This record gives sequence, structure tokens and C-alpha cells, in this order.
Amino acid sequence: MAGRSSVPGRSVTSRALAILDAFDSGAPRLSLSEIAERSGTPLTTAHRLLGELADWGALIRRTDGRYEIGRKLWDLGLLAPVQSELRQVAAPFLQDLHTTIRDTVHLAVREGLHALYVERISGRESVPIVSQVGSRLPLHATGVGKVLLAAAPDDVVEQALRSLTRQTRHTVVDPGRMRRELVEVRRRRYARTSEEMSPGTASLAVPVPLERPGGPAVAAALGIVAPPHRRDLARLVPVLEVAARGIGRELARTRDFR
Repeated sequence: MAGRSSVPGRSVTSRALAILDAFDSGAPRLSLSEIAERSGTPLTTAHRLLGELADWGALIRRTDGRYEIGRKLWDLGLLAPVQSELRQVAAPFLQDLHTTIRDTVHLAVREGLHALYVERISGRESVPIVSQVGSRLPLHATGVGKVLLAAAPDDVVEQALRSLTRQTRHTVVDPGRMRRELVEVRRRRYARTSEEMSPGTASLAVPVPLERPGGPAVAAALGIVAPPHRRDLARLVPVLEVAARGIGRELARTRDFR
């Protein structure tokens, strides 16, 4: 958990950021004492900073006394290029894809050793999944994550291979096997998983290519999640690739993607 350590002499800004960093998808609502513990901040200091953050709108104090992220941070987050540009460009392609296949469709970018989900479309027929917009899941256990890891620099790949954590009994945690999988992902240009992140789900993902002056790059990963017994999953690769290329072309027209 980021922000857990208590460092003497931290600035007010770093303490405030540590308090915000105490929240995550597994702990969206926290009490004062929980925030103080998770951020490594003295209780009295945490109480003062929480008041200031709540007054500004970064946090909301609930009637039960716990705190949660406020709308102000959400509004600011929407201004980030990964949100405002990538989501806007990809939205019509994702909607068309979901209309065609009816399964959950999502778009992710790499953030460290995690896949950051920037968009998701699902319906009543979709299988329940753990990913949601804004969530971060380990690269090695998801289809979009494996696509992003296969395109990552060598030092990121090596770090990931040293950090293979088991999510289910099907998760690949052997570095040698994962290295071979990444070679296959690069060769065939898609990744497929079965119940590696959560039981009852299979995923298929392809890279979103981006042509730029410095050479081609992978801007994001486009994936779908379906029941593991779906037999025609691999046949959907061309459908995903058409949508991914469309997203990449629109990104290139918009401006350099960073």
C-alpha cells in the first residue's frame, strides 16, 4: 500500500497526498483512524488535513463519519489525456464492438506493473468481472495486461516476472512460462486468458497500435471478457483488431499520444 510509511519531516503536500493515496478500490471508504494508519500520518494531523481536503471537495465526510473520494477529484481526473482523449476517441469503437459481441469490452493502458482500465462497456448478458473504470489489475493475470506487458520495455518485463502473484489457481506464476507466453503474444498479436484473474471468466485482448514519428507503439490494449466455455472466442480476434486499428488511427489524427 503506497503511503503506509511514516517519514519524519514530510511536507504538508506529501502528507495530504499520502492521505489521498490511502484510498483504493479495496478501501473506497475509510475512517479517520484507518486513514491515519494507512497513510502513516499522526491522528491529529490527519484530522486537520481531512478537514481541509473535505472543504476543498477532494473528500466527502459521510454521515457515519467515514470519508470517501469527492467529486472534485473525479472532475480533475477527467481532464487527464488518458481520460479525455483516449476515452473520447475509443468510445464509438467500443460501443460498436459491444453491440456486435454483447460481452464486456474494455480498454486499458499500462501504469507500472498494472493495467489501468480507462473505459468499460458491459450489459445484462455480460459475465460479472472485477475490472471497472479506474481499477488497476496486475498485468500478468489479465488479457489486456499481457498485451501491455508484451509491449513494455525489458526492465518492466523483468520486474513483472519477479512479481508474479497468484490471483486464482489458474494464474501463471512461473517466470519461465510467463516469458514464453509473452513471446507468443508478440508473435500472434493477441493474448488470451482463462480464469486467471477471476473464476468464471475468459479474456481476449489485442494491442491498440499507434503510428508516430519515432516508430510504431502500443497506445493501449483492447479486450473482451466472456464465459470461459465460449468456443468461438479466438475467432473474435479480427473483430478486435479492426476496432483497435480504428482507435489507433483516430489517436494519431488527434495528436501525439503520450
